[in-house]
Amino acid sequence: MLFPSFLNTTRTVLRHYTFRTTPIASPRNKLRRYAHPSVYLAVGLGTAFVIDRELNASAIARNFRTLYTCAAITLDYKWNFTPEKSEQIPQLHERVAERVYNLLTSNGGLYIKIGQAIGANAALLPKPMQIKFASLFDDAPQVPYSVVHNVFVKELGRPPSGPGGVFEIFEEQAVASASIAQVHRAKLWPGPGDTEDKWVAVKIQKPSVARQMEWDLAVFRMVMWMFENWAFDLPVYFVVDFISDHLRQELNFVREARNAQRTATFIESEPRLKGKVYIPVVYPEYSTKRVLTAEWIEGVRLSDRVSVRRLMGEKVSNASEVSSPPAVAASPSSPRSGLGPEALPGNLHPTNVAAFEDRSDQSWSMNPAKPLKGGMQAVLKTMVELFSAQMFDWGWVHCDPHPGNVIIRPNPSRPDYPQLVLLDHGLYVDVPESFRKEWVALWRGMLAGDFQQVERVTKAWGMGMPDLVASFTLMRPVILKRGRPTKRQGDKKQKEKERLSQYEMSVLMKKKLRGFLTDTDRMPKVLIFLTRNMRMVQVGNNQSFGSPVNRIKITGLWASGSLSHSTFLSWRERVKEFYRHFVFRLVLLSLDLAYWKSKLVQWAREKIFRRHRGGGFEEELEQNMREFARESLGIDVGGGVFSG
Repeated sequence: MLFPSFLNTTRTVLRHYTFRTTPIASPRNKLRRYAHPSVYLAVGLGTAFVIDRELNASAIARNFRTLYTCAAITLDYKWNFTPEKSEQIPQLHERVAERVYNLLTSNGGLYIKIGQAIGANAALLPKPMQIKFASLFDDAPQVPYSVVHNVFVKELGRPPSGPGGVFEIFEEQAVASASIAQVHRAKLWPGPGDTEDKWVAVKIQKPSVARQMEWDLAVFRMVMWMFENWAFDLPVYFVVDFISDHLRQELNFVREARNAQRTATFIESEPRLKGKVYIPVVYPEYSTKRVLTAEWIEGVRLSDRVSVRRLMGEKVSNASEVSSPPAVAASPSSPRSGLGPEALPGNLHPTNVAAFEDRSDQSWSMNPAKPLKGGMQAVLKTMVELFSAQMFDWGWVHCDPHPGNVIIRPNPSRPDYPQLVLLDHGLYVDVPESFRKEWVALWRGMLAGDFQQVERVTKAWGMGMPDLVASFTLMRPVILKRGRPTKRQGDKKQKEKERLSQYEMSVLMKKKLRGFLTDTDRMPKVLIFLTRNMRMVQVGNNQSFGSPVNRIKITGLWASGSLSHSTFLSWRERVKEFYRHFVFRLVLLSLDLAYWKSKLVQWAREKIFRRHRGGGFEEELEQNMREFARESLGIDVGGGVFSG
């Protein structure tokens, strides 16, 4: 009995001792305990933020923002893309489009370029995405002149101007500023025998872009993988390497200079384009990987539709052309122009256009004493022929032919005629010879309605649904009938025209796209940029001026002729190609009839019914294609998606 009693007494004493000796934590002590770690954490994060901003161009912060946004998008789709929430799917697409757009514009830099590359195939995205990508412009605030000065000293070993400077005059205010670079106007030092001033456009890469690039591309790779495997279940990751490689190339201005010189050589060797197209002269001695100096060009950008029509002697037929702000830049007057801002009324200013992309809300109206000959038909015909030659003859394709990168001016050697000046040579794709032959065969087969020929090409490319390939290439509904098997698996079985829910339409679209891209490893990646090029030529250029030329016919004839006139073929092969080309020309007569029918209807609307539709034949094709995409894929294609 004594031992248990002793144990109980011991427990009581210990409890009493513990109670008496353990101090009670006061609120002040708790505050002190957590205050110091919180301060250390705040100081550490603040220091990391400053270091990231100053030494790493905020690359880590930008990527955290990207990962957060993409995680939110993924979770939003996982939770809300369900049959039960079918009617809320349009709102889901709008939320995602807003998040993506805000991310791209907030991060800027290479994110804008990535967004534009993805936007090349915006027609396959939900409609809110199409709208947002269509409004994704490449502009940004300019960096201070002190930064430009430091770039010059580092790259060329001298300041931009002043005693011992690279140029006699260097304007500190940039005339244009985009996501990766900005452009300044400068004057070369006079050389032996010079009788007039030589003004140049100087493109300076923003220092932050190079530091951000690899971070941005790594996160781009991660995000595309997440979207393919977690969020959308669509084949998108296969484009990552190809797009990343070409974006890296765009940051190398030495390469851009070589691109311009190579294109100029091709043009000089093509009699149908020589003199009609001009590439600004590059000055290699004043150019490096981050600085590019080229000839300063005066003219009107194709994006300024009002001024271009006046230059070509055509009236402005659409009120929207007057009210919409043209995408050209205003700059101080050139000594050669003889005009200053005070010489022109209202908000019209002289535009001395640099040989690089820019954007502004002002325009220059060139009013020659006599309009240039040929009208818009001459301008657009040259443009379509230029890019047809690039695709089918040279295998060397400019990937950013939006209207802001094309200048129209009087031809120096034939002042009564227009000359097209092509700018911004940073992004090109080299088209392999084997692909070029298949590309020609595809065009011949598409326009001849030859199912078997198109199917042979698309199967080799790992793509199914030949009709769909033809339709999206030509941007018009195509049903290939010639050589098609009599029994088609399910093609003639029309589904009942029941109204599908939003969820069912999205599931159908995914299914169709997976059938469209059957093997992404075999798909030629150059198609990503070729289709973007064609959309810009179609909608951003030809359609915006009322379709003065039959783009499909010009492109098709150039494609067919590139093989039928080949000197590398035997005489038997030449005879065979000549016959195919002859048949092909006969087939194109039907396309001619459709084109002139559209022009007649357009004329009747304007002259008889006083109603204007600016897009003409191209607009009619696009509307038909929208209906085709909606019925075949469940995709609602918005207007202006392919305007570049």
